[in-house]
Amino acid sequence: MVRSGAAATVHGVRILIVGGGVLGTMHAWQAVERGHEVVQLEREPEARGASVRNFGLVWVGGRAPGVEYETAVRARRLWEEIGARVPGVGFRANGSLTVVRTEAELAVAQEAANGDRGFKLLDAAEVKALNPALRGDFLGALWCDQDAAVEPRVAQPALRAELERSGRYTWLPGREVRELTANGVRDDQGRSHGADLVLFCTGAWLGGLITEIAGKPPVRRVRLQMAQTEPLPEKLTTTVADADSFRYYPAYRGPALDALNTHPQSEVAAANAMQLLMVQRLDGSLTIGDTHEYDEPFSFDVTENPYDHLTETASALLGRPLPRIARRWAGVYAQALDPALVAHRARVADNAWLITGPGGRGMTCSPAIAEDTAEEAGL
Repeated sequence: MVRSGAAATVHGVRILIVGGGVLGTMHAWQAVERGHEVVQLEREPEARGASVRNFGLVWVGGRAPGVEYETAVRARRLWEEIGARVPGVGFRANGSLTVVRTEAELAVAQEAANGDRGFKLLDAAEVKALNPALRGDFLGALWCDQDAAVEPRVAQPALRAELERSGRYTWLPGREVRELTANGVRDDQGRSHGADLVLFCTGAWLGGLITEIAGKPPVRRVRLQMAQTEPLPEKLTTTVADADSFRYYPAYRGPALDALNTHPQSEVAAANAMQLLMVQRLDGSLTIGDTHEYDEPFSFDVTENPYDHLTETASALLGRPLPRIARRWAGVYAQALDPALVAHRARVADNAWLITGPGGRGMTCSPAIAEDTAEEAGL
């Protein structure tokens, strides 16, 4: 087996991937594309973690300068290529509008538009021409044409169906891996699965076997609350964010943001570390969120105040009542503690790697993270 940092490449080996979320599935995609046989195990009947409890955003514009932004740009290109091959993932290059309603927010948008990301500052009339569903009162919006969206609840099954067409991919759900061996893994049914290389992509599940083989990885867990509405009876042509997003994405750091931060968020938004993101699903419904909770143990409650805030903010941008919320949920993702890392990737045995901790970048960056793993592992 090729060691980390080696220049040689191995061909035709059997890769076993533990974890059925988008990160694991993208690693399966990379391995199959490179000619390998792949078996993917998932402890649930279907992925149920952060991979399906998100916005489905390929969110490029707000990423930190340097490696994170470059990774997101590369992942956006890969998503578009995958979407062309697998229409079921629902890829669309819809861009995003971050709507501003105060002069302080407008100053942040102007500063970002003066940078090198290709952002464009639109006035209110231009915003409404680009996205007629936005009929509220606002000063304008920051337009990012790099952002895109996919359908998180159906992307993994669609990708797996395409992988199965290769004849070199096997999906085995309902199997929890209990032991890493020199020749593969053993599951909770007592079955052994041979592999030359094991890639653990277990998301926020970092106990049990992961603790045994990797200790305590340098990641933290983050809990969020989100919701989905009934269909909006018209097309939301772009993803929409409110200006609180400026406070949570590193691309907007600068003097104007420092000035904005002297104006506190509303009490509910500040208490729940909130921003509004709103994306329309292909069935017309809207996914809205979100909150951030960082201190464990997490609450088991799904609280209402954040939803009241989201509903009020989204309704103000739409200029009319938000459609009724049809479902609410909470989710937990893993985030690398080192802000310079897009994800935590570590060799945990001669034949195994752990890849986790992309945080809120998981859906956006997973194709590129998997590509980087393939290169580093010599696949």
